[in-house]
Amino acid sequence: MGGEEGAEALRKGWERFFRWGPYGLLGLSTLMAVATSAELMTPGENVAAASLLGAALLLHLWWGRAMRASPGAGSPKAVTYYCVRTLSAITLTLLNPFFSIYAVLGYFDSGHWLPKRWVRLGLLVNAGAMAGAEAGGLPPTSMESWTAFGVLYLLNAALVLFFARLGEQEADNVRANEATIAELERANSRLAQALEENAGLHAQLLVQAREAGVSDERRRLAAEIHDTIAQGLAGIIAQLQVASGKARPEACAPIDLAAGLARQSLAQARRSVQNLAPSELEHDALPTALEKTTSEWSRSSGVHAGFTLTGTPEPLHSEVEATLLRIAQEALTNVDRHAGATRAGVTLSYMGDEVTLDVRDDGRGFDPHCPPSRPTRGGGGFGLGGMRSRAERLAGRVDIETEPGGGTAVSARVPLVRHD
Repeated sequence: MGGEEGAEALRKGWERFFRWGPYGLLGLSTLMAVATSAELMTPGENVAAASLLGAALLLHLWWGRAMRASPGAGSPKAVTYYCVRTLSAITLTLLNPFFSIYAVLGYFDSGHWLPKRWVRLGLLVNAGAMAGAEAGGLPPTSMESWTAFGVLYLLNAALVLFFARLGEQEADNVRANEATIAELERANSRLAQALEENAGLHAQLLVQAREAGVSDERRRLAAEIHDTIAQGLAGIIAQLQVASGKARPEACAPIDLAAGLARQSLAQARRSVQNLAPSELEHDALPTALEKTTSEWSRSSGVHAGFTLTGTPEPLHSEVEATLLRIAQEALTNVDRHAGATRAGVTLSYMGDEVTLDVRDDGRGFDPHCPPSRPTRGGGGFGLGGMRSRAERLAGRVDIETEPGGGTAVSARVPLVRHD
């Protein structure tokens, strides 16, 4: 960030120089020319210099307005400005060598206003004006002055071409660095995207691996339950039916109740080993199931509760839906048993690569650093531990926000693993 700010400050500095620098150099060279006009200039040359100075001032006033339109390098206006100003500077230098102070401007802005193929020519022309001033004025008046002019011109030309080459190399390096930085930013962006995709794939693999383990374990348990518990319950039901037919009328009701409980236990055992989804999800998607669960819990508990859905719902993997539903049921059960709340809210949010479930209440809360001694809603409670275990099996997490008298918020986050 500091490098970008430094580059921006340098760019603005050069813009100010190209805007106001010509006035400063023109003013300084005029002061020096006036101070030496008696020795170096005739009255006619003074009049010519004054006229050229007025023309140069008008040129810069025009260019100050034209430059605000941001003409690019090599544009007709930029080339016209550079050529007219350079011709004026050379002519003034012929009248008085101190006007070379003004002519030195060409060394700075030839690359800024001229097309790239003309930059070296502009520098060489400007080097001639500077060499003439250094040799004592133009045109040379003797063989010695011509020799001095030639040597000085070669020296000026070599220096400006050398520094121009250095400037081009520096500009090439800057462009190469910018291209490298841009490529690194693109690579970082692709890497970040790949990491996000890998995170989603990792979560999906965890779910699939867990499903595979659960499936193997369920097959083993199914065989055992079929041979033991299921057959035992079926035998109990048969015996109770026989007993019901032989019992006195006053004993039939308890026997029928026991038979009903046995049938219910057998059905639940079969549901567990067959890996069926929660009954609430058999016919409804997760948002609808949560809304019904919240409404039913509100009626049974007497606590006002509402359900909110944010984001765009997506079909989720059955394990994800079952986990979030069970967490919501456990959190609401804790609100009913321990919170003493008057209001509660359940929010389901689809957030791109994850799904969040928030259950909030306005109950008594607790100190998260000093959990209750009994297994309740506190930091060491069985309910919270179960919710965390469910979320962690899907590479998710459960967080608690609470304070005494400030209510409690349970927030579960799991990766968004879509339905196969």
